Amino acid sequence: MARASSFWGVIRNALSTFSRKNSLRLMGTIRFQCDVSKQDEIEQTIKELSKVAPVDFLVNSAGIARDSLLIAHASQDIENVISTNLLGTIWINKAVAKGMMRRKRGAIINISSVVGLQGNIGQSVYSASKAAIIGFSKSLSKELGSRNITVNVIAPGFIDTDMTSSIPEDRKKAIVARTSLGRLGQADDVAEAALFLAQAKFITGQVLIVDGGLSL
Repeated sequence: MARASSFWGVIRNALSTFSRKNSLRLMGTIRFQCDVSKQDEIEQTIKELSKVAPVDFLVNSAGIARDSLLIAHASQDIENVISTNLLGTIWINKAVAKGMMRRKRGAIINISSVVGLQGNIGQSVYSASKAAIIGFSKSLSKELGSRNITVNVIAPGFIDTDMTSSIPEDRKKAIVARTSLGRLGQADDVAEAALFLAQAKFITGQVLIVDGGLSL
């Protein structure tokens, strides 16, 4: 990166090896666990991160899916999806943006989904949460642009992660068959897109689709 002192905040789903009380230092990273649906936990985590270095780049990828037809969707699952995916994104962006505004620099990358652009059967609530992230990010990009802060969105297609590991193999093969590049996406594909957007100083308020051609 251009600035040696730059610090990345990557918000993702928790790993089983994380400790709630202790940070894990590994290969130059510092990891904390918090519930992204709880504003107080997010603010405390960002405060701890800021003790190490200012957060100049945010990649917000924490999210959950609870697929179901709407008429059969459990109320608690609906609340959890909206709280984690949408409200969590809002709280995280708010907590990080404060410091970025003071420093007049920063890049925020929020992770949405192609489902947020196109919809999908059994994912009406998930789709709503991801579509809302796009509208939120576009609006925030206008609020923060004068402070030299970019806000962009990545909309991944089918990415081979823990969240998608339970999908039956026959369905995965069907998805691959519809994907122009003929394979499932990998986490590195999304990471490379995030790195590009973090370095792109004249791109803001945009949605970058990373789906291997699935949505064509």
